[in-house]
Amino acid sequence: MANTAQLLRRQSSRDIVLKSQKSIDQLELRELRGRLVTKEHGVSHHHHTSLHHHQPLYGATNQGFMSDAFDESSELEQDPPPFGSEASTSKAKAELVANAAASADQQDIVEGEKEGEERESWDSKIMFLLATIGYAVGLGNVWRFPYLAQKNGGGAFLVPYFIMLCIQGIPIFYLELAIGQRLRKGAIGVWSQVSPYLGGIGISSAVVSYIVALYYNTIIAWCLIYLLHSFESPLPWADCPTRLYKNFTYDHEPECVASSPTQFYWYRTTLQCSESVDLPENFNYHMAIALIVSWFLVYICMVQGITSSGKIVYMTAIFPYVVLIIFFFRGITLKGAADGVAHLFTPRWETLLDPVVWLEAGTQIFFSLGLAFGGLIAFSSYNPANNNCYRDAILVSLTNCGTSMFAGVVVFSVIGFKATATFDRCTEERNGLMAQNRTHNLPVCDLQTELANSASGTGLAFIIFTEAINQFPGAQLWAVLFFLMLFTLGIDSQFGTLEGVVTSLVDMKLFPNLPKEYIVGALCFSCCLISMCFANGAGSYIFQLMDSFAGNFPLLIIALFECLSISYIYGVRRFSDDIEMMTGSRPSFYWMFCWKYLSPCAMVTILLASFYQLLTEGSSYPAWIGAKGASESMEWPHWCIVVAFFLILSSILWIPIVAILRLCGIKVVEDSDPAWFPEAELREVHGIVPHEPTELERSIFCFNMDGTEGMCCPKYGLPEKSLEEEE
Repeated sequence: MANTAQLLRRQSSRDIVLKSQKSIDQLELRELRGRLVTKEHGVSHHHHTSLHHHQPLYGATNQGFMSDAFDESSELEQDPPPFGSEASTSKAKAELVANAAASADQQDIVEGEKEGEERESWDSKIMFLLATIGYAVGLGNVWRFPYLAQKNGGGAFLVPYFIMLCIQGIPIFYLELAIGQRLRKGAIGVWSQVSPYLGGIGISSAVVSYIVALYYNTIIAWCLIYLLHSFESPLPWADCPTRLYKNFTYDHEPECVASSPTQFYWYRTTLQCSESVDLPENFNYHMAIALIVSWFLVYICMVQGITSSGKIVYMTAIFPYVVLIIFFFRGITLKGAADGVAHLFTPRWETLLDPVVWLEAGTQIFFSLGLAFGGLIAFSSYNPANNNCYRDAILVSLTNCGTSMFAGVVVFSVIGFKATATFDRCTEERNGLMAQNRTHNLPVCDLQTELANSASGTGLAFIIFTEAINQFPGAQLWAVLFFLMLFTLGIDSQFGTLEGVVTSLVDMKLFPNLPKEYIVGALCFSCCLISMCFANGAGSYIFQLMDSFAGNFPLLIIALFECLSISYIYGVRRFSDDIEMMTGSRPSFYWMFCWKYLSPCAMVTILLASFYQLLTEGSSYPAWIGAKGASESMEWPHWCIVVAFFLILSSILWIPIVAILRLCGIKVVEDSDPAWFPEAELREVHGIVPHEPTELERSIFCFNMDGTEGMCCPKYGLPEKSLEEEE
């Protein structure tokens, strides 16, 4: 559902307007470095030599443009004349005369934005991939997918999982990367440029990202609390604490004895849970401090991380894989690991007939990839113009799904070990009772029941997995590794979620004179203040309320509007032309069919099924009852239902509101000039010729001979002219 664009980019350089006052030295430099080589504003003659040997940044237009396209089309380039040669000088003089005769307002092809509106860019391709993978791969891969797989048919669950990946996950992921790279703006700027009436899609993405980041950081705070206490020996959740009674006798906490040490530490010590969402009880100061620290860390990383060290992406994106590999080799050597993995992947084919299985597979794919948050659009907008976004979409999506399955193996190898240990203790107790000729009330020992008794989300991470770690030799080391992994997984996704908000605010120019650092600071400070609602006895229930409603329905609706906007307003044919221009290859018939028909149908089906399930089954939350040492299901009170509707409507209502106000002449999102894009040069380098639609494309996608499409697609405008054509 994230990542580190703010931390991993530098300012890309741009050219100034081409005017007659440019010196011959500047024109020679321009000729030597190629038509698209940028120069710093106000470059002087004595800097000429150093600039001539300077290697452009990855994200700067020239380097990114030449990195793929020019390597493949070297025959289109010719070596320039030697610097200072007569041919070079005469060519520069002729160019100077030609530009002096041109109109005063003629602009260089590489100038696309006004001075002071420089767009940042990635340092390197690997930085972008690591940041995007870190954003997409989050906590849901570790604690959500394994639970869903074993619950919904084991290995059979992979069938609907990969089908939903192909018809919904990758197409939308591909769409967001491509449209962000083409229009080179954040979510609000992109959808406003597709149509002024669609600016509400970007605002909705920003609002959802803000709300999700608000409660998602609570998980990071929990991980910090557990990480800090993982250095204690013994671990504080290894045994039940003792209580001093009035008669000066000690005994174990009754609540802990009734439940387990890990449950007691989670519900009573960490969360200080009340028995209902209506009873917030005391303020949790430990939780409040952890929230403040976690938001401060997010702010520090987003503002200063890469600008000072440039290493944070390698830590946050790679470290979780290192820990997963370590746990994998530790897990497969444990007794019962094979039983746990077999339980996870043994197919139960009859579950494929259950529509709920398909619903949960589609939902997991959608939220696992982090679609519709605006983060992916923001990330790709900082890529070079000719970046292969199709390859990136396939690579990141498959990496995300591969990580989910690998994490499932790791988790269930450990759960298998825990279940086997519990089964052995039960069997030993049963045999002991039978040896005493006691045949009544014997404990029932069943390994498969123990394996199926796993949990998802916080229950898996902070209760079941910690209980298994307690039985490891050197439990402190494994606890530190595990919670540090969860922390890096969470904070990486948090970067990407907040980046969608920050980029949208910057692109909207709501605070034109305010540096981005102050915008990030104000954003984190406001989130920190609001997140104090999680620092009380009912805080975990409020977290569950927001997790259940704030992200699910709004994100599905936003992604549906994104897909419909590209397919029926921007135009599938026009979108395919853009991708061919950027990557050199046209999207296949399959991707166009997904964008126009399959993906919208899948999302509508999931939405309707989710609403039906909610109306028929209702929604509840597990409330911790301390006296029983167990949780009980409770219905949400009426005020929580109102809050849930407010969270949903506050996100999606921006889509119709912006469109209606625009019809009335009120601009919520101000119009802005299109970002610079080297369209003519990309067409020349890739050898793009106008695509002639096939008979199948005309019939399926309603392509017309005059360049229009069916269902109200706009006609093409005039193509942009290159500098040489204008001259």
